[in-house]
Amino acid sequence: MAFLTMQENVSTSMNPEDTDIYSQYLLHSQAEIVFVLRDAMKRGCMLTAYFDEGESFVLTSILAASPEGVILDYGGDAEVNQRVLQAPRLLCLTSVERVKVQFALNGLTAVRHENRPAFFSVLPDTLLRLQRREYFRIGTPIANPAKCNIPIHNADGSGATLQIPLIDISAGGVGLSVTTEQVMFFEPNQVMEDCMLSLHDGTKIPASLIVRNAFEVTTRSGLRYTRVGCEYQDLHISSLNIIQRYITRLEQDRKIRLAGMI
Repeated sequence: MAFLTMQENVSTSMNPEDTDIYSQYLLHSQAEIVFVLRDAMKRGCMLTAYFDEGESFVLTSILAASPEGVILDYGGDAEVNQRVLQAPRLLCLTSVERVKVQFALNGLTAVRHENRPAFFSVLPDTLLRLQRREYFRIGTPIANPAKCNIPIHNADGSGATLQIPLIDISAGGVGLSVTTEQVMFFEPNQVMEDCMLSLHDGTKIPASLIVRNAFEVTTRSGLRYTRVGCEYQDLHISSLNIIQRYITRLEQDRKIRLAGMI
């Protein structure tokens, strides 16, 4: 564990207590918090823990996470370790697959983990998982496309379901191929609830979507359609995990196809 002294105070613009700004990204479920922490641990993500009101920080990593608490790596500098143990509060930041994760720990205690010294703290009450829009986006199969079933209401009050092909998919949202006749159902910032993503491997994922952008596309053959970009709303972390695995499989298939062309 390394120790550094900051020249400037750490910014509080992403404080987990700023619920009015970041409430949509705050996790309150103990199970979800443990899942995110364990994911960071498995990926070997480094964690920065700020203390002394942001004047200092330590670089550490997560050794274990459970409903009982979180265990962090211990340092070899006894003086530094004592400063960390005396800190009443630590603001911890890490990044998991380009998604920023932040949480606060109200003090650490010295423990032994797997026969070596470590830091322990009770599980944080909340965890900020700040999703960014710069997600890796990958196109879905053309021959057997993934689709999104979207419930709609017609002008006469009757209900129907649109089955829209997915152009691409990411951990942040999906791109839909919408016809000229269907565009009227996709207004900017419109929330579409009770949707169902049907991936080409047969997996079905319930999701609510928010329309973020739309623009017309003309293919080389002259075919015209509208690409509608949608963001997931309150997507459950288990569903996000399924989507991430799906994206990984698509990328692996793409690399295999490219290798076969060489």
